[in-house]
Amino acid sequence: MGYKAEITEIGEMALDFLADKMIIIFNDNAPAELAEISVLHTIEEVEQDIHVGDRIRISDEEYIVTAVGEEANKTFRQLGHCTLKFSGKSEAELPGHVELKGSGIPDIKIGDAIEIEYGI
Repeated sequence: MGYKAEITEIGEMALDFLADKMIIIFNDNAPAELAEISVLHTIEEVEQDIHVGDRIRISDEEYIVTAVGEEANKTFRQLGHCTLKFSGKSEAELPGHVELKGSGIPDIKIGDAIEIEYGI
């Protein structure tokens, strides 16, 4: 396992984005205006960049990374922020997106984990 954070808060509008097959994540020190649209998680050290082929687990669901936007690793390291998009696309739609392939959308709850397994 390379990275593991605990979901600490779910902004009041954060799960609305699941209708568009995505969630926005941030460290739990995000400003209020960003926190209300985000899934917040504990601040953890990011030791590696996210790459195509890595596995990301959110709650009880596992996904394979299919694309990483050009800004996603930078903002993830600095702010614990990126947009996780459950599309399986081979190119990121926006610079901050991480595209994921898996079986469905996670059922996100406070206390669940966000985990990254690098180098698969």
